[in-house]
Amino acid sequence: MASSTVAAGTAQAYTYTRPSGLDGGLLGLSTSGGTTTAGPRPHPHFFSGVLTQAAPAAAALLALADVAQTRYHQPRPTSFRDPVVTCNGDRLRMESFSACGGVYARLDVLEPAMDGDVHERGTTNVDVNGPLREALARVGGSDPLHLAVGAEELAVTTMDGAVVEKKVPLPDRWLRGFAEVQVITAGFDLRAELKAADAVRFMRSMPRGQREALWAVPAGRTLRLAPRPTAGAVCLAGSDRLRTMTPLLRFARALRVYGPSIADGTAPVSSVWELELPGMRYVLTLSPQHSRGFSGEGAVLDAISTDEAAGDADLLGALLSFEPRVEPDLLAERSGLSLSRTKSALTQLGTSGRVGFDTAEAAFFHRELPYDPARVANLNPRLRSARALVDEGAVRFTADDTAIVLSNGSERHVRFEEGGRETCTCQWWFDHRGERGPCKHVLAARIVRRDDQTAVEAVETVEAAR
Repeated sequence: MASSTVAAGTAQAYTYTRPSGLDGGLLGLSTSGGTTTAGPRPHPHFFSGVLTQAAPAAAALLALADVAQTRYHQPRPTSFRDPVVTCNGDRLRMESFSACGGVYARLDVLEPAMDGDVHERGTTNVDVNGPLREALARVGGSDPLHLAVGAEELAVTTMDGAVVEKKVPLPDRWLRGFAEVQVITAGFDLRAELKAADAVRFMRSMPRGQREALWAVPAGRTLRLAPRPTAGAVCLAGSDRLRTMTPLLRFARALRVYGPSIADGTAPVSSVWELELPGMRYVLTLSPQHSRGFSGEGAVLDAISTDEAAGDADLLGALLSFEPRVEPDLLAERSGLSLSRTKSALTQLGTSGRVGFDTAEAAFFHRELPYDPARVANLNPRLRSARALVDEGAVRFTADDTAIVLSNGSERHVRFEEGGRETCTCQWWFDHRGERGPCKHVLAARIVRRDDQTAVEAVETVEAAR
């Protein structure tokens, strides 16, 4: 039986043929329902072989699991959501999200650390349980670790052959976070790279219990923390959220930090922290504030507000085949779409969990989140509200760059300014000043403006053809 989302949309059901386990040097990861190049599979079999770096791989898996069960803001007991694993052929990607929705973690096991056979490419959930965590914590030394991801012959002594079923809450904001992260990080660049010794010193010097945003500023071979942003700095919001990297420092080869362009006075923003391990990368993406999840960032809203993007996404989705790198130029050529439409369609695919973004390679990768894609795609309340305003005829343009939007009995004034910036007189814009995506009034005005421009262009095309 494959994993499926409960109809009420409040829980995720996982079904495994047996629990994952570590026995006699064999790490058997049991799979739940997922998608492969051959279509849906109840228990896909992706890989069997050897992890050539056992100790760092085991430690990184534990770190990934720690993120999945942690609520960094207002800590309290929470349900554990099993990691998502994607086999892209030359690598295994394992992803998790913190319970609070503010930390995204990914472990990329790359080709140099894998020696074995790839049976299928695709995405699934894998079972991570208490006994497995205890066993992973005891892995050490330089011996290779045999790995089976979904193999039929899993050699597990504890509860061997027993069916495992789990049902855990799956909040909408948690799902939206997957979409927001890939869109936000696609605009990041490498800001600093520290060698192993410098990375260890920096990580161990970070203050404990620091929840307010600090700024990591390149300083020679290392980083220094400052209370205010300067050009070239990277935001570090809640230093404790990097603590899962601490057990991995003994294996570290480098630390790389990615972020957007920063100017003086910039508000806190997201950042990516990547620890290079032997043949692997462990990546943490942090939300702009310790108490703030990714679900409300609004980064995806403009790209998914057109019917054109939805149609283009269907076309591109049919061309994907779990590639480790999705090349927009190649996709544009194969699909016949322009590069700009291809990039918008990739964003649309991200909203249903079908692509992620790898900052290390500055490239998208194909994966299919093992959750209901229709549910993920419809998890943008601001976009739904904006479309409702358009359907109600609530948007009226008084000039080319000014619109009045009637909402809840009040008029909201939207203005389009130079440089692609918009302002609104609503409370959302006053509170966030566009830092968490557009408000529903701006979105509604954008949709009407875009539709009007499309209609004018269509008339001009017809007249030119006469």
